[in-house]
Amino acid sequence: MSKRSSLASPAARFLFPALLVLVLGGCQTVSLDDVTGALGGKSETAVKADSRPDMDGLRERYRAKPSDPNIALEYGKALRETGQRGQAVAVMEQAVLAHPSNKTLLAGYGRALADNGNFQQAFDVLSRAHTPEDPDWRILSAQGAALDQLGRNEDAQQYYASALKIVPDEPQVLSNLGLSYVLQNNLPRAEETMRRAYERNPNDSRVRGNLALVVGLQGKQAEAETIVKGDLPPDQAAAKVTALRQLLTKKQQQRADK
Repeated sequence: MSKRSSLASPAARFLFPALLVLVLGGCQTVSLDDVTGALGGKSETAVKADSRPDMDGLRERYRAKPSDPNIALEYGKALRETGQRGQAVAVMEQAVLAHPSNKTLLAGYGRALADNGNFQQAFDVLSRAHTPEDPDWRILSAQGAALDQLGRNEDAQQYYASALKIVPDEPQVLSNLGLSYVLQNNLPRAEETMRRAYERNPNDSRVRGNLALVVGLQGKQAEAETIVKGDLPPDQAAAKVTALRQLLTKKQQQRADK
């Protein structure tokens, strides 16, 4: 594997931890909180309001029927979306042990593992969640995201390419592919890919956030701020701009320290 795909460049080494958050739609730090969720589901911020009221009921249903695969899947997903990642892994692991051939459970378990930072295990489990004869583009994209976190960018891009053969120009896949190019410090190609995603779904704030990130990384901060604001209310737009500025400032500081 080439040094480039192993994150050899200083920019890529800095970006890798930040993009773990971006690609997987995880906890919020200095990143944009509505970026594409490569592994499915909404961002943590978006789901808190509409998931937490159901948690008590889901928990009771799961305790009453822990072997029910549908209940386990629903509960595990709710745990992921509300940031309870370790518990989500535990729930999904027990479900898969009870139903080892259930591909829907395997997919949910793989997503939970990735959310929790277990990327190699996530990739391995996701590989069991579909077959070459019946591929699932969402799982292919999720496998690509896991490979990106392992530094295997060129391999990840092959998985995104396979997903795009099934769903050409799918914005979620394009956005993840763009981030993969960012990890290789191939910013022009990343921008080209992100713009394709944005053209196909300009209303997705997560795709818009990823495009703004890539544009900003190339020094076009004014355009990046315009993109990230979109049609958001003023207070939300201001928060997005602040997050973007913090991330870009951190990148500039890292470069100055080199």
